[in-house]
Amino acid sequence: MDSSDKHRSGYIPNIDRLSVLVATILLTYALAIFVEFPSQEFNWQLLGIGLSIQLTVQSFLALLVTGMTATGVDWLIKDHPNLSGKSTIQHWFLPALSAWVISLPLFQLPVSPLWWIGFSVGGALLILVFTAEYIVVDPEDSRHTPASTILIAISFTLYLVLAVALRSIGIRLFPLILALTFAASLVSLRTLHLRLSDYWAFIESGLIALIIAQLAAILYYWPLTPISFGLLILGPAYALTNLFGNLAEGENIRQAIVEPAVVLLLIWILAIWIR
Repeated sequence: MDSSDKHRSGYIPNIDRLSVLVATILLTYALAIFVEFPSQEFNWQLLGIGLSIQLTVQSFLALLVTGMTATGVDWLIKDHPNLSGKSTIQHWFLPALSAWVISLPLFQLPVSPLWWIGFSVGGALLILVFTAEYIVVDPEDSRHTPASTILIAISFTLYLVLAVALRSIGIRLFPLILALTFAASLVSLRTLHLRLSDYWAFIESGLIALIIAQLAAILYYWPLTPISFGLLILGPAYALTNLFGNLAEGENIRQAIVEPAVVLLLIWILAIWIR
């Protein structure tokens, strides 16, 4: 095999490292079934508004698995031959978000066939995300474009799952807004980073997060099903991210706005139809 063939074939993650990482995350999910501790509620005042956060063993394990995933991905990515000493921070976002979002339904559902299906699908999804993140390390890899597309598709799918899950469990307004805006900033930042050749779109992702915060606050009090709520949040997050990406790639405003506007309209029609 010549060097060009080797380059086209690209690299895959170290199987031993990948297996250890996924197994550790799945073990944490399973551990939540057997661990029970009394919940703790913390209350404080912010600008005259009473806020409270309830800390449970599930929320603690969700934070633990999120941090553990980011650390594990760093360990996995640093094995890439073409990393060349570059930072791995951008590769933490989607895997950490994936691990967190997968934990939400698993920690809420009782052990049943549905739980095992979610557990298995979650494990497969983590393997896919970790592998795709490993591939996109090398921009010259022939699989870079499809891997980037997979990561972007998964990121917005997970964002929808997150919005639906948070609405389903009846989380309070402040934690809901905090979670959705933080996730929106990560998803948009990672998507634009993949599309724009390592450009960090901090301002654009911040604007998207701000708009999502305002929208979530408005929709919180509407009588919506969790799926409708999730779709109404997903539409602007996707459309704005795509709009900023199109503009950054040199399209004029008229061209750049068409596809995001059509997608937004279709998503909102679907949300209203199933309301």
